Amino acid sequence: MPAEDRTALKQILRELSVRTGDFVLSSGKRSNLYIDARLTTCHARAMPLIGRAFLDKMDQLGWRPSAVGGLTMGADPLASAVATVSYLGPKPLNAFYVRQEPKKHGTGQWIEGRKLLRQGMPVAILEDVVTTGGSALKAVARAREFGLKVSLIIGLVDREEGGREALEREAKLVTLFRRSEFA
Repeated sequence: MPAEDRTALKQILRELSVRTGDFVLSSGKRSNLYIDARLTTCHARAMPLIGRAFLDKMDQLGWRPSAVGGLTMGADPLASAVATVSYLGPKPLNAFYVRQEPKKHGTGQWIEGRKLLRQGMPVAILEDVVTTGGSALKAVARAREFGLKVSLIIGLVDREEGGREALEREAKLVTLFRRSEFA
């Protein structure tokens, strides 16, 4: 990712998503810094930056999955941005979305986009903010139950609160930013 793109994405995160005060996180812990990444991931200017950044990170690692996805809602705009930007390059990636609970009608599926997936397919799980790792762990479990090979988890921001350790027991984790960059 070019330095100016990283700087622009960091600035959007800082302006839209980072808040100081007294907050209770999804983990139940209190924090003086809250990162509502969806305000950034849904922003039109940020989406292509996110898509390129995640693809660049995969290229730096020398690994490109066949699809990207994660737990709805946090991962949905990330996977969509990566899939869209990848379409402009030599190897388009499809997106998939892991539901919080199975669909209550029809096929009762956990994963949307499943017709685009096949057993053994290498995929990356995406996460907006890594705190405890719980959301990404759910997505990893559902993807593996479906028969996908999860080798990489990419996060937009690591809150540096233990989620990295939990996720790295399941797959390699890389993040674009750390909480300490915003504190």
